[in-house]
Amino acid sequence: MNDWPDRRTGDRSERYGRGSASPQPEGARAMPHIQRRPAPPQRPTVPPQSQGYDDRHQGGQPGYDSGYNTGQVYGGGAGGGRGGGHGGGDAGYVQGRPAPNWRRRIKLGALTLVVVLLVGSVSTYFWADGKLKREVDLSKVIERPGEGEGTNYLIVGSDSREGMSAEEKKRLRTGSAEGKRTDSMMILHRGSNGPTLISLPRDSQVEIPSFKGSESGKMFQGTGRQVKLNAAYAEDGPELLVRTVEFNTGLRIDHYVEIGFAGFAQIVDAIGGVELDIPKAFKDKKSGADFQAGKQTLNGEQSLAFVRTRYAFAGSDLDRTKNQQKFLAALASQTATPSTILNPFKLYPTLGAGLDTLIVDKDMSLWSLSQMFFAMKGVTGGEGTSMNMPISGSSGGNLVWDKAKVKQLVEQLKNDEKVTVKGD
Repeated sequence: MNDWPDRRTGDRSERYGRGSASPQPEGARAMPHIQRRPAPPQRPTVPPQSQGYDDRHQGGQPGYDSGYNTGQVYGGGAGGGRGGGHGGGDAGYVQGRPAPNWRRRIKLGALTLVVVLLVGSVSTYFWADGKLKREVDLSKVIERPGEGEGTNYLIVGSDSREGMSAEEKKRLRTGSAEGKRTDSMMILHRGSNGPTLISLPRDSQVEIPSFKGSESGKMFQGTGRQVKLNAAYAEDGPELLVRTVEFNTGLRIDHYVEIGFAGFAQIVDAIGGVELDIPKAFKDKKSGADFQAGKQTLNGEQSLAFVRTRYAFAGSDLDRTKNQQKFLAALASQTATPSTILNPFKLYPTLGAGLDTLIVDKDMSLWSLSQMFFAMKGVTGGEGTSMNMPISGSSGGNLVWDKAKVKQLVEQLKNDEKVTVKGD
């Protein structure tokens, strides 16, 4: 059966356009089809129709063109349009709009997240940096030892009651004494051989050297006066304390950090408490301590009582300094965690509580403070050493340092060597 209209068959010799030699009259020639430039891509509204028959590829003669325009935009070449076939639609399109570019969306989303985190980090840094109280001027300290390797921090816990209400003083059992004194003192050395944390007992016997008054600027000549270490702070504040520590050890102090009672308790409460393993139960009426043996989480009030207790121990101040080291290392370890740093609901209260009551030297940066904090954490992680200043005996109730061991310890710290000296 012949399906070709007007007697057209698959034999091309019987088609129109055979030339003047044909016995049949030649039909009207179809004008060459002029192809339009492709319009902007759009979804065809009419299904593709037969594109006529064009034998120009079969001998150069123009073929049959019905002249009917289906509304389809041509220009795909021999492939039959974007679909690549005669019946295929356009695979690159969804009904009425382009398919979403997920790769581009993911890139934009990731870029937006990075920008938000960067802006938040920078804002937090400047906010926290602005809260630091840079009140200690180490340039007033005279006759300083030479610089060594690594960085040395003098960390001081004072009994300052600044900003505390009468109710808070009663609850925390701090008393109402005017002024402030040092309740704990430590040297933290941060170096390439791991951190070293050295407690300086407040009852240590030291010599007050010549010094320059922090407020008056007046020179005071040394007379060889022997006092307890905490008397230096009480006499002329942080600058004289640094001067006294440097004079009696020969170790240069690079940075000074001090925190009072209120700030200490607030930091602990801000992070939800500090977990400690207390090996033996003890009780102390003066500090308010009342602890059972075993693992437990201490709140701010309990933590303050723990680090202040001395009368409940046979070693008095030496045992207390060991507890202070243990607690501060645990505090740093439990604070410098992703759950705190990456959680703004814990990070901001913690920073706010600590930085509001923190006193540092004028050259202290927030970066250096964070390095000190992570070095403190390293002591707990087993990367460093914690010890008391080596003691040789006592004199009149004061603890006397072992000068030979202290000299060896300081040399190891200055040269950033592994510490081999043992303390009590």
